[in-house]
Amino acid sequence: MNLDDYRGVWVFIEQNNQKIEGVSLELLGAGRRLADKLMVPLAGFLLGSGVKPLASQVIAYGADEVYMIDHPVLKQYRTESYMKGVMLLAQKYMPEIILYGATPNGKDLASAVATDLVTGLTADTTMLDADLDSRLLEASRPAFGGNIMATILCKKHRPQMATVRPKVMKALEPDSSRLGKIIEENITLQEEDMRTKVLQIVNDVTKKTNLADAHVIVCGGKGMGDIQNFQLIHEFAETIGASVGGTRDVVEAGWLPHEQQIGQTGETVTPKIYFAIGISGAIQHVVGMKNSELIIAINKDPNAPIFDVATYGIVGDALEIVPKLIEQFERLKNEKGGEISYA
Repeated sequence: MNLDDYRGVWVFIEQNNQKIEGVSLELLGAGRRLADKLMVPLAGFLLGSGVKPLASQVIAYGADEVYMIDHPVLKQYRTESYMKGVMLLAQKYMPEIILYGATPNGKDLASAVATDLVTGLTADTTMLDADLDSRLLEASRPAFGGNIMATILCKKHRPQMATVRPKVMKALEPDSSRLGKIIEENITLQEEDMRTKVLQIVNDVTKKTNLADAHVIVCGGKGMGDIQNFQLIHEFAETIGASVGGTRDVVEAGWLPHEQQIGQTGETVTPKIYFAIGISGAIQHVVGMKNSELIIAINKDPNAPIFDVATYGIVGDALEIVPKLIEQFERLKNEKGGEISYA
């Protein structure tokens, strides 16, 4: 393998029903920075059926090129068919870096492609950089239970690949005036040759907390003491119209269900306002919320690591401070006619 034969940064453009997933747009922003640093084009690669109209959106969000395979067999995601498409593109055009969203489909596809290409894959990355001299992708992620950040390199194989968690990167502002190149490739696929069939797609209609889309989040930690005290988190969130989240310790204690966990093994969130109450600030939690626009931390330990990432910090007992905040916000709601604006 001659590593110098590989050039370019690629992003897997995940789509469902002709709608691009948000993480793919975020990765185009991260890929744009990597491509500029390495002085190579940024490309999105798009697989599906009826996806040609999406190519212009990929270019608007930062790509110079779009590699596309449009085929009826690719209408629904399946490992076998999508892997064949990616293998065709990767072996023909030889990118040096490929990024995937750390979604169920993205992680499944990336691991399958890495196996067939005999290359490395860094999973659940939270930071990306590249070294211009060595042209190595520097993919960083929490390791050893979240106690350290590890930067992983793929020195001897190409392409270098990583999956990246949603909401940890920021998409660029779309520019509809950008021009780019669209390269269509043909692939031979027969439905009868596929070893798996999509019989039915069942949408989950149960009511779940969607923390990833919340504008305001009140997150509580074990510093609240017990489940009775944790009710203050719920009361405060209800008062200000926020969603409730918790740390891993809170979820493991049974105070909240897992879908409300924020952090390395939970949700990654980027709300406008994030209240971190009774949370020490361990790295496995911080990686899930550090990109929030405004972080307000309450902790009685003035040396708690959460204050290192907080916009504003309040040193004190949450059991005394939160009731006062509830009182003040209730008064503000009454003055504003029952509504609080976060514009």
